[in-house]
Amino acid sequence: QVQLVEAGGGLVQAGGSLRLSCAASGRILHIYSMGWYRQGPGKQRELVAAIISGGATNYANSVKGRFAISRDYAKNTVYLQMNSLKPEDTAVYYCNAELSGGAGRYNYWGQGTQVTVSS
Repeated sequence: QVQLVEAGGGLVQAGGSLRLSCAASGRILHIYSMGWYRQGPGKQRELVAAIISGGATNYANSVKGRFAISRDYAKNTVYLQMNSLKPEDTAVYYCNAELSGGAGRYNYWGQGTQVTVSS
């Protein structure tokens, strides 16, 4: 059984910063990618940032230059540093990991953490 446990959400004023973390635990043989998605009120879930096992990163255009994703390979943990936050960044942020624990390759999701940016 694999679990993704997120931490770091909260309430912040516009222009402020938050750092999210997501730790993967359980039977993990290889992690292909880890990333963050978000779902704002009345919106579809969207990719925010992702990092693959080779270290390449991908960002949504709306967060480029403000957010930075990083990964601690030894701890199976991914971080999202969010700077210059805007009210439109308000959403539930979900951690995602594509990994293998044996046979097969599967997607896992965290429980979500609320980020609220006040104007």
